[in-house]
Amino acid sequence: MTLDVWPPLPLVIFVHGYKTDSGFPAESVDNIIAALERRDRVSQITLMDVPSSDLEILLAAIQEPFPELTYLELGYDLWSDETGPVISELFLGSSAPRLQSIWLSCIPFPGLPKLLLSATRLIDLQLWNIPHSGYISPEAMATTLSTLTSLQFLSLEFRSPQSRPDQDSRRLPPLTRSVLPVLIVFIFRGVSEYLEYLVALIDFPQLSSLYVTFFNQILFDTPQFIQLFNRTPTLKVLEKAHVIFRHDIVRVRFSSSLTPLDGGLDVTILCRELDWQISSLEQEPGSKPDWQDNVENVLWLELLHPFPAVKNLYLCNEFAPRVVPALQELIGVRTIEVLPALQNIFLEDLQSTGPVQEGIQQFIAMRQVTGHPIAVSRWDNSEQDMRVW
Repeated sequence: MTLDVWPPLPLVIFVHGYKTDSGFPAESVDNIIAALERRDRVSQITLMDVPSSDLEILLAAIQEPFPELTYLELGYDLWSDETGPVISELFLGSSAPRLQSIWLSCIPFPGLPKLLLSATRLIDLQLWNIPHSGYISPEAMATTLSTLTSLQFLSLEFRSPQSRPDQDSRRLPPLTRSVLPVLIVFIFRGVSEYLEYLVALIDFPQLSSLYVTFFNQILFDTPQFIQLFNRTPTLKVLEKAHVIFRHDIVRVRFSSSLTPLDGGLDVTILCRELDWQISSLEQEPGSKPDWQDNVENVLWLELLHPFPAVKNLYLCNEFAPRVVPALQELIGVRTIEVLPALQNIFLEDLQSTGPVQEGIQQFIAMRQVTGHPIAVSRWDNSEQDMRVW
């Protein structure tokens, strides 16, 4: 292939391959390398789903600076089990002054912080499905991010819980934090300890959307993560909470009328091997001894207790028979101990008789006595594939 017959226009190298044992034809690899040799004209590079042996050859051709490069995308499908070749510290000559977007998926790049120190114009940093061989400590990541003052979108998603910080390195938070002044979206997937370290070192004053996924973790020690809400104006005004149970996740979503449509805080816990607290909620009614019923009621009340400002409570068919018995335990002086501001209960299946309706009426009567009336209405739940309360 020759490019000499064309004017010196910017080059966009886009390769979206497919997995194959035989790899690309040698001629195709040679053509891509010929294009990469025009380093001073290449503005975008996309090498996705390229067979690992071929990708290694192509990466070897990107060891010098590409002064006009603004967009870089390397790797494999987001949920792939593939692990690409390790990217050398010499990649791009450790210099990318015009780079604005980096998308890496399933690619180990331990030397990424060194490259990012030169990418001061970076707007979008997407690191997906990071193999453990590409692990970067939260301290190194925080130091690197502190230089990216133009960054607006950040995704940091590890492949497995094996990627976690060394507990021996844990230290007190600094007196002053770095600031990412224009970051608006942050997506994290990993262990809570990593996120805890990271948010102790950085502030995100303009953050409007925070999506967090933790690996199979029920108990958390995350005071820095909690304090992040008090330091972030848009996260301080969250007023709606949705709790969603599926067979392999527990998800809590917070939003408000002041956040964007897809903004707010979204925390998901992956739990393919369910903790006993969650598995107890998944059992069929009537399959548990009385002591388990009592334990479950306590758990539901503990779950509801942190939401004293809730005015509307939505109960789907599956969880109404579990939540209502817990509410019935709030009698006498305890009547407004949980959900004191509650005004409305919405039931997916509003019937005139049955255990749920009887329990609701008993709870309403107790609230009426204390001067805190509650109205009950039917809820048209459009999210049929989710179990929501």
